[in-house]
Amino acid sequence: MTDTVYLQLAAALDRLPNGFPRTESGVEIKILKKICTPEEAALAGQLTGSLEPVDEIAKRIGLPAEEAANQLFKLVRRGFAWFEKQDGKVRFRLAPFVVGIYEAQLELMDHELAHLVEEYMTSGGAAGMMGAQPALHRVIPAQNTVKSEWILPYEDVRAILLSAKTYNVRACICREQQEKLGSRRCDFPLDICITFSNAERAPRPGDISQAEALALLDRSEEIGLVHTVNNVIEGLGYVCNCCGCCCAILRGVTEWGIQDSVAQSNYYAVIDPELCNDCGTCIERCQVHAISAGDGFSVVDKARCIGCGLCVSGCPNDVARLERKPEAEIIQPPANFRAWEQARLESRGMAE
Repeated sequence: MTDTVYLQLAAALDRLPNGFPRTESGVEIKILKKICTPEEAALAGQLTGSLEPVDEIAKRIGLPAEEAANQLFKLVRRGFAWFEKQDGKVRFRLAPFVVGIYEAQLELMDHELAHLVEEYMTSGGAAGMMGAQPALHRVIPAQNTVKSEWILPYEDVRAILLSAKTYNVRACICREQQEKLGSRRCDFPLDICITFSNAERAPRPGDISQAEALALLDRSEEIGLVHTVNNVIEGLGYVCNCCGCCCAILRGVTEWGIQDSVAQSNYYAVIDPELCNDCGTCIERCQVHAISAGDGFSVVDKARCIGCGLCVSGCPNDVARLERKPEAEIIQPPANFRAWEQARLESRGMAE
């Protein structure tokens, strides 16, 4: 019976647009057993990707509505469910594994969970979740690296933060996982991922001011981290500041051969070969190894470049720049999360 509820939860998660692919070893079931109780798995496995009122869920699971609501809010606090208020009713849905449940497990991340996650990602989990389109994350260029007449509102990371009302900083789950694994290859800060909201809310642990959020943004660019956000135009809620050695999304590019694991920005880097003095700064700052040493100057692999702008912001000689891609290569993100989910289901052959 215990295995059954975890298998049902795994199946429910894989029916979501984000996916939760099965592996031959079944390590994903070990992950679920590690992060949730059988009771939590049984309830979460009864949820879907659609927001449903409590009374409908309560009827399905055979609990009084009040007790069902209490249990569902516990799932929300554990990261397994999301909720919204619609027409005066609270509605719940199953959260995806990534981005969602996994990122909420910072307190549970230990040596065992780190190894389970690594095994899952390398044995098909990463390919299954990151290979489908649209991508989970989207790259936003570093500040002031794109001509002002080119940049669109959803590409302006500073403007996006300025439009929010509340800010929170949390540890990067990817760096924490690599730390617990004992194989972290960088010394980038842990507490540098920013979540934000356009709605007023009660204070929470980890809350920071707008000025502190902007300072974190500046700091992440200074040390050479890539900004990634939800792959949508409206409804953004976080800015992850990623490195190519720890971030699972960027490791899709750097380690697992999934070039489209992250949606590239609509720009690509160019380095002037006549002015470049071959200092190597851009090579060091490129998190996806898209820049290499040429004959006395740095060379950009346009196909591999994700358009983050770190080479531009870090070039001591101002010889690197971002160019806008040709119109035929411009990709506009889905309008919102609902549109993203629908497009994702279509790409996975699961749309109704």
